[in-house]
Order: sequence, then C-alpha cells, then structure tokens
Amino acid sequence: MLIFRVDGSVLLQARSGRIITDAFPDLADAARPLPDGTVLDGEVVVWTGGRTDFAAVQKRASATPGRAPLLARRLPASYAAFDLLADAGDDLRPFAYEKRRRRLVALLAPFGPPLQAVPMTLDADEAATWYASLTAIGVEGLVIKRLGQPYRSGTRGWLKLRHTHTRDAVVVGFTGPPARPAALVLALPDDDAPVVSSPLAPALRAQAAAVLPAPVPTPPGAEPVAMAVGIGEIAYRPVEPELTAEVRQRTTRHATTTVVRLRVPQDLDPPGARAPVTD
Repeated sequence: MLIFRVDGSVLLQARSGRIITDAFPDLADAARPLPDGTVLDGEVVVWTGGRTDFAAVQKRASATPGRAPLLARRLPASYAAFDLLADAGDDLRPFAYEKRRRRLVALLAPFGPPLQAVPMTLDADEAATWYASLTAIGVEGLVIKRLGQPYRSGTRGWLKLRHTHTRDAVVVGFTGPPARPAALVLALPDDDAPVVSSPLAPALRAQAAAVLPAPVPTPPGAEPVAMAVGIGEIAYRPVEPELTAEVRQRTTRHATTTVVRLRVPQDLDPPGARAPVTD
C-alpha cells in the first residue's frame, strides 16, 4: 500500500490502484502527522494470536466505510514501510536505496507504531537467523535489495527468498455452482488483484462446497472478475474473506496457482470433508 501525505490530506492506495483510505481509518489517522509531501511504500500487517494474518488484512481492505471503524478497533492494522518515494516534496525515486532507507528511518523514528520501517540488515548471519526464525510469526522469507538501486515503478528490482513453494492465500470467491465449485478465486499476499486457481480436485470441490461462506449478493451484470490463466478475465461469485488455502504456484509458460488444501477451522470442517494432500 502507498501512503500519500500531500496537500494537507492523506490518501491510501492499494497496489492495484484502488483507493482504500476509508477501509483503514486507523492508518489514515496515524499518517496525518507526517510532513506534507511524503509518499511511503509498504505493506499493511494485521496481527492475531502473535502472527501476521493476511486474511484479516483482506477483511479490513474489503470493509465498507460504515464497518471499517469497528474492524479497526477489532483488528488494528500496522504499516511496515519498506521505502520512501518522496520526502517533503522531493522525489527520491532516482536515488539509491541506501539513501532512501536512511531518510525513511529518520522520518519514521519520531512516530513509532503503527508506522514503522521494516527491519533491514547488511549482516548475512543476522539475515540467516531472521530467515530461520521469523516463520514462527508468519513471515514467509526475505526480500533482498541492492543498496545502489533506484526505485523503478511497475518493476521488481529485488529478489524474494521464500521457505517453500507453497504459501497461503485468502479465498475471496469461486467459480461454478455453490454445490460443487469448479475453482477458487484467491488473493495472494504480494498481489491484490485476485486470481482464479486451477480446477479443484474432486475431494476439494466437495470440501469447498461444505465450508465456503455464502456468496455475497451482487447485482446482475455487476459480478467481479478475476484473471484465469489461459482464459483471461472471468466473472466469479464473491465471498467474505474468511477462509485461507494453501496453494502451490508453478512458473511455466503460464503461471498457475493450484490449491493444495483448505485451511478450515475445526468447527467448520464436517466429517469426511478434509481433502488429502496431492502433488
């Protein structure tokens, strides 16, 4: 999420370009004391039970303006800033990351949570310790950047080092009939544009039918769309972001997202509905 503190106002923008200021009134309030002309790039984090909770972030992001203040109290958000794009109106994007990082830390130091800079180290041993230990609080891995690189909008000039090829995604909808969903529509942690999974295995279809929330009503012809590999944008039935799924992403000629299992709370998991893990 980008935070703009410009011309006396605060604007929060998702990676997709959607304006989500009303969904995060707690972060908007926290950003108001920032100097005018500030632009931050970072990630929204919600903590539940001592772990990062991406499903809670999705729930916050999809909240209506009327419900957002209640969710802000129940699921308070933090902002992990990993770059400073403008400072007091100065465009910092052409500068080296090392310089932007110094100015980011100096800018946020007087404020503290919920606005804070992500941890950063030049020590390989410390990075290895983080990589091994932070999975306990839901951190997938590390992002590796060159100190001398400028900020290039729309491109990734860094590396991501994840622990596994599987990860969790939030279920935001499905395709096909409710009694036997054909595929799930998923929100991934590093992309707020939803994607359609590969077709579900038979056992997963049965389990999804039993535990998916009821579809959110949408006016005829106004159904949301998501990208399906090899097909393009297709309409889907949206649901409240209450379930997560373990997914495997394969990078071939076309990237695919395969659902490995649904992560279902025990009180929602009917007998015999748990699907086996398959490759």
